[in-house]
Amino acid sequence: MFDKLFAAQQKAEEIKKRLDTISVYGEVENGAIKVTATANKAITAISIDEAFLQDADKEALEELLLTAVNKALANAEEVSAGEMQASAKDMLGGLGGMFGQ
Repeated sequence: MFDKLFAAQQKAEEIKKRLDTISVYGEVENGAIKVTATANKAITAISIDEAFLQDADKEALEELLLTAVNKALANAEEVSAGEMQASAKDMLGGLGGMFGQ
């Protein structure tokens, strides 16, 4: 029983490491602002087009940047949930033997 729990814990760590290697993106204004994050919801890059930056006012820039960040984080959540769901199915299948299933 403890072997299966330990294996499940190791699997969760593997997923976390894998999520760190998956990049997701959020962008607004046809790519004028791009935000890159890992599937573990860590922002890794923000890119703002120079021409867009020169024409944008502070409030608009802040609002669009917030939207791009939220899109990236939503995409990260989606990928993370998918990975966790797939892993849970694998783990539950493996744990079924503990309960005579």
